[in-house]
Amino acid sequence: MDKNSFLSDYTIVDIETTGLSPLRDEIIELSAIKVRNNSITDKFSSLTKPVGLISPFISSLTGITNEMVKDAPELKNALLSFRQFLADDCIVGHNINFDYRFLRHNIEKHLGLLLNNNRLDTIRLARKFCPNLPSYKLANLAKHFNISTEGHHRALKDCEITYCVYYKIKEQTETPEQLSFMVI
Repeated sequence: MDKNSFLSDYTIVDIETTGLSPLRDEIIELSAIKVRNNSITDKFSSLTKPVGLISPFISSLTGITNEMVKDAPELKNALLSFRQFLADDCIVGHNINFDYRFLRHNIEKHLGLLLNNNRLDTIRLARKFCPNLPSYKLANLAKHFNISTEGHHRALKDCEITYCVYYKIKEQTETPEQLSFMVI
């Protein structure tokens, strides 16, 4: 991977969880979009059945209810399919370290595998190439770029918004200097 240019092949990842702690909270939805030569070529999305209940706050935020996940696959099965879909791609995401910590912890716990994929955070890109915005939340970046946020806070929709934000940043940037510090 050339760390001094924008990626053209990668996988965008987003998850929804029952809270903020990878050790105490659960993944309830995981989605990914595979991009090849800058175009979407495949999508993955799965709800997962948590051990505990989804709080009213999380249901209100994400739209994911206990009823929706009652027949969903267990996390281990969803993670196995997700890991195969992801392969060794660089992971692109918005505030990707949050998602990555959950995924890394749960892939190791449930599958006994390590997650060592490189990752690129669109927040870091936006701060570098879109300075002086009042906020770098995904919905605010979408608004800045005139991208629809209908369905925001569902994992697949957030992947789609992130894809559009990344594309818009690439489109407006003539020289992608200093990208090497962006890929972690």
